[in-house]
Amino acid sequence: MSSAQQTTPTGPAEQEPAGRTSSPLGPEADAARRTAPALVDGAEAAHRALFTDPGPIAPPVARGLAALAARRHGAAAIAERHARLGADPALYSGGPPADPALRAAADHVELLSCSPALARREDTGRLAAAGWSPEEIVAVSQIAAYTAFHVRLAHGLRLLAGAAGEPVGLLDRPTRGRGRGKDTAPLAANGGRRPASYTTGVLDWTPWVPPAEPGGLTGEQKASYAGKPDGPYFRLLARVPGVLRARTAVDKAVFGAREGLSRAERELAATVASKVNDCLYCASVHSRKAARISGRAEDVQRVLDAEPERGEDHRVLDAAPLSAGLEPRWAAVADFAAALSATPSAATAAQVEGLRSHGLTEAELVGLVGATAFFAWANRLMLTLGEPYLPGTAPSGAQSAASA
Repeated sequence: MSSAQQTTPTGPAEQEPAGRTSSPLGPEADAARRTAPALVDGAEAAHRALFTDPGPIAPPVARGLAALAARRHGAAAIAERHARLGADPALYSGGPPADPALRAAADHVELLSCSPALARREDTGRLAAAGWSPEEIVAVSQIAAYTAFHVRLAHGLRLLAGAAGEPVGLLDRPTRGRGRGKDTAPLAANGGRRPASYTTGVLDWTPWVPPAEPGGLTGEQKASYAGKPDGPYFRLLARVPGVLRARTAVDKAVFGAREGLSRAERELAATVASKVNDCLYCASVHSRKAARISGRAEDVQRVLDAEPERGEDHRVLDAAPLSAGLEPRWAAVADFAAALSATPSAATAAQVEGLRSHGLTEAELVGLVGATAFFAWANRLMLTLGEPYLPGTAPSGAQSAASA
């Protein structure tokens, strides 16, 4: 148990409001629930699993890290809600926390929030060195990744309801990724060859944190990712099964829905979000699906080949190349997905009206928001808990050791 687990907040905390009308997603959740109940229910269940239910991270620490992440995304209202509900102020107000374990976690959350593609294996190693267990490292990463999803889902739903959205802006201090470059090492941690560019081909993934042993999974852990591959990625996330169970439900709600936005356009949104966040693994999976389902492989390849302009902390400054050359409806979908995925989110009410002018219904718009927001979550886990490699290129001994 890390020293951070003994941290307590200063001052009284409000209780988590009960009832659906007090959703952490905001009052717009009720309208979204009419067309996408499983999405809203899953998002709320993940919120409870992270911040209310018993888990590896004490609630004041979990909420403090979430408040920090929300502030990094420019979502003041979400940060303030966590503060009212008992967030440890040492994590989100002022400078770095004095406690070394808390400081390591706060640094990790800041990196995941703004520059996830710049994460390296040594970043999770720093958490372990500071005393965080594998379960706690997964939980810290889930807090940061879920908050990125929460911010974008809430922002998107506000736009659909006709609100302009709250003003956004990053904290007035440099991001953790400022001045850091991408890791260009040719080999992954398990010795496999890392992909050098985006592809619709199949990639594999190796973790930086030990997953649960295949033979040691509890029934709860197995059930938390039912229907998903029994590989190292889900066995790693299964270290915190309550959150993974809710995340699996959101995934199914977004990509298993039979109504609303077409599956091809959901996969397009996932691909665009993965390009904004610079996640080669997720982009390979979802671009392949988008190309197969739509029959528009050339358009999907156009998105993969596009190079958005990035700042020195790797955040996207100009995403216009991602929609260049696409037909109007796909271009509008891509532009919105890119803007919602940006840090801070740059999606606007005008973009929503543009989507409506291309015939998107309210159910389709909720589906687009959900698919895009989900990849703010998925990308950040993939990018910061491990790395992709080309199948069949890892030495058998090293590969099995890394996947244990």
